[in-house]
Amino acid sequence: MKRVVITGVSRGLGRAMAGEFARLGHVVLGCGRSQQAVEELRQFFGKAHDFEVVDVASDGRVQAWATRLLKTHGAPDLLLNNAAIINKNAPLWEVPAEEFSAVVDVNIKGAVNVIRHFAPAMMERGRGVIVNFSSGWGRSTDAEVAPYCATKWAMEGLTQALAQELPPGMAAVALNPGIINTDMLRVCFGGSASAYPAPEQWAKKAVPFLLDLGPKANGRALTAP
Repeated sequence: MKRVVITGVSRGLGRAMAGEFARLGHVVLGCGRSQQAVEELRQFFGKAHDFEVVDVASDGRVQAWATRLLKTHGAPDLLLNNAAIINKNAPLWEVPAEEFSAVVDVNIKGAVNVIRHFAPAMMERGRGVIVNFSSGWGRSTDAEVAPYCATKWAMEGLTQALAQELPPGMAAVALNPGIINTDMLRVCFGGSASAYPAPEQWAKKAVPFLLDLGPKANGRALTAP
């Protein structure tokens, strides 16, 4: 049994992963921004798991969440920085400053906040895998999603640097999940998003892949099966 921390757990890939990890007998410790969605997760999964309303862009909220989880559950075996948002399709110069900042705050700063408050306990224990969710747009680019591309390219570099800082026995990897029919994809692709696999289909293969990750994967840029 592994303890799995998942950010952005209330929908999309996060929700699908939570269901699959729980089905396989692992403990899910997740956060999301929607109070209603978190309450629904608590009712559905029961007391064996733990869900809390946390905006990962707030370092203070992440610190309080991590402190509580580390006290009650100990250091996670898998830390999945999945939470992300995307800008509305637009040329870069038309993206409002507030929207650009929000994408950076969640996608980059949010992941760093989570690492800041969970990684030391993982290092003290001497094992654990940190998975920073990247994207195909973290290794390529497209028009009208420049803010999102910028954050995912940043996660690739940040993860490689983090991998060089971790002690033996741990790993940090950047994961491109592939193209999945999520709310985020529908923002970009519209109706054509339905041509891609649903998150639940994706999780059936992705979760076992994530569970198999270990120290040998440290620093690698991976793509989910």
